[in-house]
Amino acid sequence: MLEILKELCALDGVSGEEDAVREYIINKIKGHCEYRVDPLGSIIAFKKGKNRSVKKVMLDAHTDEVGLIITSVTEDGFLKFAAVGGIDTAVLMFRRVRIGNINGVIGGKPIHLMSGDEKKKLPKPDSLYIDIGASSKDEALELVRIGDRAVICGEYTEMGNKIKAKAIDDRAGCAILISLLTSDSDYDFYATFSVQEEVGLRGAKAAAFTVEPESAIVLEATTAADIADVPDGQRVCVLGDGPAVSFMDRAAVYDRNYYNAALSSGIKCQPKAAVAGGNNSGEIHLSRGGVRTLAISVPCRYIHSPSCVACKEDIENAAKLAKYMLNGICSGSIE
Repeated sequence: MLEILKELCALDGVSGEEDAVREYIINKIKGHCEYRVDPLGSIIAFKKGKNRSVKKVMLDAHTDEVGLIITSVTEDGFLKFAAVGGIDTAVLMFRRVRIGNINGVIGGKPIHLMSGDEKKKLPKPDSLYIDIGASSKDEALELVRIGDRAVICGEYTEMGNKIKAKAIDDRAGCAILISLLTSDSDYDFYATFSVQEEVGLRGAKAAAFTVEPESAIVLEATTAADIADVPDGQRVCVLGDGPAVSFMDRAAVYDRNYYNAALSSGIKCQPKAAVAGGNNSGEIHLSRGGVRTLAISVPCRYIHSPSCVACKEDIENAAKLAKYMLNGICSGSIE
């Protein structure tokens, strides 16, 4: 599964342009399940298990990642851009980016040209630009187009029992779903690899409407703040303590029975100790007549950056917990 994650993180899939990720997933799951691609580009899969489920259960992971979109080109050949998803300006400065097969770097005013006040603040996003080496607008437009996505580059690196890569949010969830679909299953279930989560949970809304699940498990990555100078009460979740199970965030209030069942499963996991953020659960749990929903998230430091850090064991335990909850809901042993 971790090798699949490495390959997924290497792919570019900014919201609205998830084609490479979708193609990779299809190549992995075909022959193991039924699947189709909906009009927005999400994959909707059905896995036939050994037994029929007492409930229609859907597992979801999103295929897109945060990035940039080109909005204009200056006369000097520099590219102006807007963020696609939530990206802190501090992540952007002087980072290497890729627009298709074109390389570039995010530039701004160098520090030795800044005033005293400017040096104390982060630059405004609209003061930044992408330098692709073009010397004029016409030259730049021969290489890129308005509306092209740019990915902030980040290589996959192993650091002991941890990994560093871009797009662990949410290629970790995709890797877990691929693993479940390509293994024997005790029960029938649906899986959705949804698009456009980072810009408003859009793909999951459409996919859930199509599937009509009674219960859902959302596989995600979430912010871990177990870093220097952060008080224990503000750490949200901790790398190495297992996947984080949410009780509430800004998009959903989670099913209490599912939450309690996950924490008492015997599989190493932890509560997500904050009411913050949101994920596809926000749309899924409101679909049609309502869907009982659980979120299982891989703790991730420096999320929405090209250097996300996660623990290998947390990812493996997230997969175990997802399978445990799936079997429990499908069998009726978790009510």
